[in-house]
Amino acid sequence: MINPIWLRSFCTLIEEGHFTRTAQRLHMTQSGVSQHIQKLEEHFSTPLLIRQGKQFSLTDAGERLNSEAKDLLLAMDKIEQFVGSDPAYEGVVRIKSPGSIGLKLYSHLLTLQVAHPKLIIDYRFAPNAEIERSISAHNTDIGFMTEQTKTDDVICQAVSTESLVLVTPASMQEPSWQNLNSLGFIAHPDGQHHANLLFRDNYVEFEHISQIKTSGFSNQISLILEPVSLGLGFTVLPAHAVAAFHSPHLITTFALAKPVNETIYLCTARHKSPANRVKTVINEALKWL
Repeated sequence: MINPIWLRSFCTLIEEGHFTRTAQRLHMTQSGVSQHIQKLEEHFSTPLLIRQGKQFSLTDAGERLNSEAKDLLLAMDKIEQFVGSDPAYEGVVRIKSPGSIGLKLYSHLLTLQVAHPKLIIDYRFAPNAEIERSISAHNTDIGFMTEQTKTDDVICQAVSTESLVLVTPASMQEPSWQNLNSLGFIAHPDGQHHANLLFRDNYVEFEHISQIKTSGFSNQISLILEPVSLGLGFTVLPAHAVAAFHSPHLITTFALAKPVNETIYLCTARHKSPANRVKTVINEALKWL
């Protein structure tokens, strides 16, 4: 492998056309510059310079090396700048969260991107288990979860809370255990978790959501309340998701005797220090949670 320091001495010598000026520019001695040229000639087993007293000209090999080496040194400089830089408002930031949190945060993060177009927001909605796997595999920079992590590869910090809401069709007058059983549950990826949290403190009959028949399922946060609004079942959702529903007059939300809030956790990979752009997005997101 060619020593890049020798190459830089060679290309600088060609630019300056003089050993003394080259040594001064590189903060070296003239003999040091000469040694670098000699080492290159030994490496390629061919002369690179035709020396004429204090002057010189390039051999054909020297011409070819100068042409290629300049591009190589330029590329190396760019790599050093790229790897060494850590801008706060440039680059892709990959985020995953449950849909309700995403409905709350996404528009605010897009506003941040409008202000800083080189900061690319890659936001995906996902259930807790998928978020945890993605962070652990280093496929996600920031995860917002509503459950503590179960793996040592992920660290979670409680940053906010969000209330859970029982949502039924507008026609339901009383969310009794019997009425809910008759209606059936509209499931979603985090539905079991949400229902367990809300029901265990409010219904003595409750043991597990599987006790109640399933009347439908949707994995799209914006569609979960559609079957509820049509009278096909009830569900349990975070308040952000309910507030975003387009036809609130078709549903009813009930304040149960014991309100339940779920904790929102900020989660990142344990063994990876976040880049400055990731810190920027985290700071912005925490303003709105």
